Amino acid sequence: MSGLKEIRVNGNTLTLSGNLVKGGILPEKMSELTRTVTIQKDTVVEGAIYANKITVESGDVEIKGAVFAQQEIYVNSSAKGTVSFLKSVASAKSITTRALNADVTFCSDVNAKEVSLTNAFVAGSIYADEVTLDNCVVIGGVFATTDIRLKDSIVGTFNAPNVESKGIIQLLLPTAFSGQKMLVEPDTKFFNLSLADLGGLFKGNEQAPESGKIPMNIDADNIRTSLTGPDTQKAYYSYTVVGKVLAADMIDVDKFQNHFLLTAAALGPQLLKTYDLGPSADGTTKQLTYSNIRDFFFAILRGQIEVQEISGSFSMGELLRN
Repeated sequence: MSGLKEIRVNGNTLTLSGNLVKGGILPEKMSELTRTVTIQKDTVVEGAIYANKITVESGDVEIKGAVFAQQEIYVNSSAKGTVSFLKSVASAKSITTRALNADVTFCSDVNAKEVSLTNAFVAGSIYADEVTLDNCVVIGGVFATTDIRLKDSIVGTFNAPNVESKGIIQLLLPTAFSGQKMLVEPDTKFFNLSLADLGGLFKGNEQAPESGKIPMNIDADNIRTSLTGPDTQKAYYSYTVVGKVLAADMIDVDKFQNHFLLTAAALGPQLLKTYDLGPSADGTTKQLTYSNIRDFFFAILRGQIEVQEISGSFSMGELLRN
């Protein structure tokens, strides 16, 4: 963003529009602990933000430091453009974004009592009491102390006492957990992408023939486990495809480069240079930038990139040889 005006931070109410904030927005006296920060558009904050309430009305916005709000961090539903948080984002109460026409990206962990995200990309994990995700991608895990509600999303894994799901849910890791048996809405579909050729798809190559997504039957693909301690006993349901990857040892999963793709997304701002996965079949390279990774996973989520289903057949002779 060019043409930004540098601004000095003072007072209990701060409104930013077309501004560059050198350093952070941090309280310097007791009265500033209740400061409200409103970002209208086209703003870069080079440091951290601590405020009572933070509202982003529209992009393009980039906050390079950690963000904390006592009450709420809110991205307006009518926001457009890009909204990027490069470090951890936390709130004592809620973090909410319902922007359907903005690219909202959290490059690290998200932590709050209530987290409700729509059309958002989270490179880290989410920690909260209650989590609601609609049309989101979370590279890490979604961990809640009470409830998780998922709709049409891709997540690494999840763990909560109560989990509800709707639409198409895709997992990046082999297993996810819930305390009570997961509530699944009719017509919900689960897929596991742990053996998909994500690296090849990212580069635009043909998918490896032995790779693919694994359809999950939530009623059949769950295991109830009881953990017993000296004074307590807890039961968990695990939803896993481990029993379906008997032939996985015959597959060289390292060549899929999934771990490089996911690690680049998770480390993002901590990397000293931008990497790529090597040349594609036509000799071009595609860098592992946040925008490229975000666009790639959302293309999978929206069906613009189709991940083939993995073959259920294998050679018993080859299995015995391996």
